[in-house]
Amino acid sequence: MRGALYQYLAGDHERLDSLFQRAIATPGEIDAESYHEFRKGLLRHIAMEEKIVLPAIARWQGGKKADIAERLRLDHGALVALLAPPPTPSILLTIRSILEVHNELEEREGGFYELFEGLAGDEVERMLAQLKSAPPVAVLPNNDKPEVLDAAKKVVARAGHEFKVAS
Repeated sequence: MRGALYQYLAGDHERLDSLFQRAIATPGEIDAESYHEFRKGLLRHIAMEEKIVLPAIARWQGGKKADIAERLRLDHGALVALLAPPPTPSILLTIRSILEVHNELEEREGGFYELFEGLAGDEVERMLAQLKSAPPVAVLPNNDKPEVLDAAKKVVARAGHEFKVAS
């Protein structure tokens, strides 16, 4: 079912994809403003899923987490870790590769967003209002210490993804 909840969350994916594409539009350069907006938006999107969607699904299922919850949480952790250091071509490639897999899990037929929509029942409007009113997430400046990138690489590997090396 692709109702209002699905459309809102998938539409946010499209907005984030557009910001990401603007950030990397010029080869060899990163548009700092677009990347900053992408970063803020992705952190808010992850917070919506972690604080609103996943708990609602568990509540509607009598305390049982969505089967896909752990996979999504690992991806979220990897993405958040990759947003900590300054963006590099390798980090951007890795973010893109994770999002391609992650967004498909959420948007595909029978996926996470359809599960959310289907379980919402008569709470669709209330849930949509919660999503729309989700506050922005505090975004710290990028941290260029080498150990931050090393930690991000470990989180990416723990999530089952490969850190991509740009050529």
